[in-house]
Amino acid sequence: MRHILDIFGQTLRTLWAHKLRSFLTMFGIAWGVGSLLVLVGVGEGFRSGNRKQFDSIGENVMFIWSGRAPAVQGSFTALRQYYLTYRDYEDIVRECPSVGAAAPVIRRGDLRAVSDFYQASGQVMGVPARFSQIRYLPMNEGRWLNDMDDLQKRPVIVLGDEARRTLFLGRPSIGASILLNGIRFEVIGTLQRIGHGDNMNQNLQSYVPFSAMHEYFRPLNAGIGTDVISYINYQPRSRALHERAQEEVHKVIARNHGFDPNDPDSFDEWDTVRTVDQVGKIFDAMNLFLGSVGLVTLTLGAIGIVNIMLVAVADRTREIGLRKAVGATKGSIMFQFFVEGAFLTLLSGGIGIAGAAAVMAPFSGVELGPGFDAPKLVPSTAVLAVVSLAVAGIAAGLYPASRAAALEPVEALRRE
Repeated sequence: MRHILDIFGQTLRTLWAHKLRSFLTMFGIAWGVGSLLVLVGVGEGFRSGNRKQFDSIGENVMFIWSGRAPAVQGSFTALRQYYLTYRDYEDIVRECPSVGAAAPVIRRGDLRAVSDFYQASGQVMGVPARFSQIRYLPMNEGRWLNDMDDLQKRPVIVLGDEARRTLFLGRPSIGASILLNGIRFEVIGTLQRIGHGDNMNQNLQSYVPFSAMHEYFRPLNAGIGTDVISYINYQPRSRALHERAQEEVHKVIARNHGFDPNDPDSFDEWDTVRTVDQVGKIFDAMNLFLGSVGLVTLTLGAIGIVNIMLVAVADRTREIGLRKAVGATKGSIMFQFFVEGAFLTLLSGGIGIAGAAAVMAPFSGVELGPGFDAPKLVPSTAVLAVVSLAVAGIAAGLYPASRAAALEPVEALRRE
């Protein structure tokens, strides 16, 4: 134990004897580690922010809206409008084995909501009870819609967080009534805030039973059909089946509305699974770029520590010879340079990590923009950076030290 302490003390004395050289080397290492961590942390903040935005929609959610199809097969100049219907939804549920769940939606954005205190405008959605199994709709108070609400066309409503705030402003809302274009609805539940920052769209939405919506507020400008809906949300049975589920839905819609299912321009849809995968690839590329920039900076730090260890060993060849002359073994000499390289790298790396954490700390918990969370310290990257530098520094010290320790004491003492 005393031997190890002596070596550690010798290491500190050596570094202190060459203060400027040691400081510059440590600064290069700390700067490289800190820069790498900040750049990777920025990329992780982007990734985390976008992941939260998609999580606020739901897991593996797919949308399909009404669209425009060729009026004549094969023609791309004359298009006709078609509208999704409740029959389309029923056929999807019955005929698409890769679809795990589906829900029809009637959406109106022109309804005026009036409480006893205030009034508001926002989207009102007519949905079945199973809609909450597809979309992310965390309850705050009360309950969600159930099958009996839908079956009996009950005039009940679940308010989004911002809609509740606007209509009741701190007052109790559960059990209260609001008027939707003059029709009275009872508030049975409220939702938690969804999304963050200025993303208010989902929080302004309110939900009523699909049957009640169909009874009172059918879609506007939707042709002459009586069972027209706004869109259909559905989920594949598994993430891997999202493309097959989409193909099956295309075939049902195309058959019901008389056009070719292989024409992608005839469908107005959004596959969030595909979007998440594409965004993930973009962020992987961005992380690779940022990591490469940080790696270049880190490499410069590694070159610095390699340089100082090579110079240190060359300057101390006479010291090595003297130590061998008084009985030091080759192993003890190698161990001393191992301790010096490891100490210099770990201390500098720790300073770099602390510096990066200090830079990112003021932004913790702050959303810097839509889809952009605060930069985050990635522990695995920090460990990898420090270990890589430690290996470089130790190797750079051990190789020349082993050559110097292999010299005969007289020859080592003779060298300048």
